[in-house]
Amino acid sequence: MTLYFKKITFLFLIFSLFTSLEAKVVGFDIEIHEDVLNGYEFGETGAYEKFLGTIFFEVDPANLINHKIVDIEYAPLNTEGMVEFSANFTFLKPKNMDKSNGTTMLGIANRGTRRMLTFFNHADATDGGVVYTGGEYWDAANPTIESDFGDGFLMENGFSLFWVGWQFDVPARRAAGSRIFIPRLESQDPINGLVRSDFVVTSEIFDRTLADRGHIPYSVSDPDSSQNTLTVRDSVVGERRIIPRDQWAFARLEEGRVVPDMSRVYLSSGFQPKLIYEVVYVSENPEIIGLGLAAIRDVSSALKYDSLTDLNLTDDSIDHVIAYGMSQPGRTLRTYLYMGFNEDESNRKALDGVIAQIGGAARGSFNLRFGQASRDAHPFLNFFYPTDIFPFTDIEQTDPLTGITDGVLSHLPEEFMPKIYNVNSSYEYWGRVVSLLTTSVDGSIDVPLLDDYSRVYHLSGAQHLPSDFPPSQTNGQNLNNPNDFSWLMRSLLLRMHDWVANDIPAPPSRYPLLSDGSLVEPAMVNFPQIPNINFPTKTHKAYRVDYGPFFATDGVITKEPPDVGEAFPVFVPQVDEDGNEIGGLKTLGHIVPLATYTGWNLYNSDYGPTDTVSHMSGSFLPFPKDRETRLSSDDPRLSIEERYDGLESYLDLLSQEAKLLIEEGYLLESDLPAILEQATDIWEYVIR
Repeated sequence: MTLYFKKITFLFLIFSLFTSLEAKVVGFDIEIHEDVLNGYEFGETGAYEKFLGTIFFEVDPANLINHKIVDIEYAPLNTEGMVEFSANFTFLKPKNMDKSNGTTMLGIANRGTRRMLTFFNHADATDGGVVYTGGEYWDAANPTIESDFGDGFLMENGFSLFWVGWQFDVPARRAAGSRIFIPRLESQDPINGLVRSDFVVTSEIFDRTLADRGHIPYSVSDPDSSQNTLTVRDSVVGERRIIPRDQWAFARLEEGRVVPDMSRVYLSSGFQPKLIYEVVYVSENPEIIGLGLAAIRDVSSALKYDSLTDLNLTDDSIDHVIAYGMSQPGRTLRTYLYMGFNEDESNRKALDGVIAQIGGAARGSFNLRFGQASRDAHPFLNFFYPTDIFPFTDIEQTDPLTGITDGVLSHLPEEFMPKIYNVNSSYEYWGRVVSLLTTSVDGSIDVPLLDDYSRVYHLSGAQHLPSDFPPSQTNGQNLNNPNDFSWLMRSLLLRMHDWVANDIPAPPSRYPLLSDGSLVEPAMVNFPQIPNINFPTKTHKAYRVDYGPFFATDGVITKEPPDVGEAFPVFVPQVDEDGNEIGGLKTLGHIVPLATYTGWNLYNSDYGPTDTVSHMSGSFLPFPKDRETRLSSDDPRLSIEERYDGLESYLDLLSQEAKLLIEEGYLLESDLPAILEQATDIWEYVIR
């Protein structure tokens, strides 16, 4: 059976309608049930209640709908022949569901982190139950105090919020992180396979985890296997050099002693900065990770179609479910759709809307044997994992080099098609090949969207996630980019709700095009010669990658490392005389700018090669404050003084531009005062 593009036939439908039990949520273990903020009233929606605990699932491996779950045939079964698993969850809902808007937002966690409250509600990310860790802000598992709920935007608009764990290998340091608990493969003989772990270090170390960024790794099952290798190379496509086996071990360095450890790799001479190390090793009997996609499907269906008395829900409490995924979860949702998970076991549509934000044109390792869900793809981080792989566009294309014909949505029957946003920042053009989302495989033309179902929004002049303000410098040479696109997303969310609930189409797509010159080859970008600013000479690429003959059919990788073929053509946004992008959906601060905002930054010498785009960072390059400063620094961009007649005049210009964005549905009038306040802070920072 083909894993990725199973065709639904008449016989298939008849069989699945009348065979086996339906997959379902079978129970809850409620650990916390309490009123939010002691019964605080969120506008007309009123008071909310909160549920935390564990949700229990069963899926039927005999149902053909579940055959897309890789290795489901090896899952342990209960006495009724079902596959059991569970996940933690958090649920916030109006106490009176008659006052809700009828829609639940299903938050897809990013490596355990939850972000709906911090992003849409602008909740405090440093106080109370909210944790700041490892460079990521994330919503608390148990939002408790007022600052955890921010300005109450989602609640005042009547949304219920549900987070369910879907990833099993969330880092142990995120004890309260969203995660799933799934079974391993069971068979008479161990099921072995190859696992690949690559990494780059920023300082000399002697041992390192086999997992990506602190996740839980697959353990080495046979440390003496001849298939275990360690190589090093200087660049992404550079030649691998084999490190002799007597110089390294699966071990850790502990108080000067080398201690065997099947989750780490040790190198006697030490791992050196800015080199790419790659370990390939044998492991056995992995977890069945595709059950995470089934959890997303089945909790959505349960919320819409079932009476969940444990959660004070009747079968008509919730009409629609919109899934929201930021970054890795955006790729998760694209994979979910591509693999056909939006049809549940009772042949009903699960998700009504999908917001895949900053996921690029990519998917990921979310339903593979030995899949590593955390692995993504950046210019100098995580190389050649099944992330930036064909197909990229909604509609079918044929790759002229491989002859393969495929499309992300081309195998999803219309009755199961949700409304879809693909929303990306400028970084995704430089570091996530998102141009492939809307261009032909040969790079010759723009490819149409499925306008009845799909929108693409390019958040112009933005980095992966907006930097805090005042901006800081982290892994790049320039200040990080604080261009705050959350204001646009708040409006687009309400328009998505109108689309799924009332069939009112969302605002038109906005993204750069080959046809009008707003999307160009990287070498064709007309970036100004700003003093002391280095422009990228190369961008991240997507390659044709061969993982072996069983990858597309069975979800099993047999070539590690994979064979790498020719790259796909990649394009980036064109810019104006200030270096600001001319296409896409712009924030007010980008339309009436005080700086050059880019989606790229180059690594500083502490983090990586200084000619390479730094992962997930953009640049904030303020204009000179006055003409004298501009001339003395030889900056080609007009100064603040030459552009605007002072702060009040500047804010008036912003307000005038806001009217059009509000009329078009890209901005909320109620958010304008806060946006102008934010703009005032940026003005004062730049002038100072």
